[in-house]
Amino acid sequence: MASNKQQGKQQKLTAKQKGERVRAAQEREARAKEQREKAERTKKIFTIVVCVILVLALGIPTMALAVLGAS
Repeated sequence: MASNKQQGKQQKLTAKQKGERVRAAQEREARAKEQREKAERTKKIFTIVVCVILVLALGIPTMALAVLGAS
């Protein structure tokens, strides 16, 4: 009989814990989603910065040669 009471308590705790686990899983999922979005934004910004640097690196010497060559 004592084991039946313990099983009943374990089932009640499990029901509480189930709700807590669901809530914790939702929080983990939300944090993971935020991390993915942050990583995507960072990647986009990095790509734009690299493109701007390449455009400047190729454009400035070309313009300098055009100006100096025209003199």
